[in-house]
Amino acid sequence: QVQLVESGGGLVQAGDSLRLSCAASGPFSKYGMGWFRQAPGKERRFVAAISWSGGTYYADSVKGRFTISRDNNKNTVYLQMNSLKPEDTAVYYCAAHRLTYTIGTSPPDFGSWGQGTQVTVSS
Repeated sequence: QVQLVESGGGLVQAGDSLRLSCAASGPFSKYGMGWFRQAPGKERRFVAAISWSGGTYYADSVKGRFTISRDNNKNTVYLQMNSLKPEDTAVYYCAAHRLTYTIGTSPPDFGSWGQGTQVTVSS
């Protein structure tokens, strides 16, 4: 199992940027990683994912604004969020894929989850 701890959330204004970090313990480099978000009363939704080899995938709502990356030497995955909108307000979760050397974009595809970090974007 991969243990994950998110950080970097906060309260910002529309148009601002934030960089979320997810520190991992365990066999990080073999797993695809993802970011999801969940607003109060809403379903947890896919935001971005990065494969073990560095391929990236994004939800349409964040393409061109968010960038996912990973640093295997630091066992850390990042989510750079630019041009933030109030609609981006949610708890953001980092997750590790259930299987090595594969990647998916649905919550059931991921087996290890962080505790979440709150991102609030005011208008």
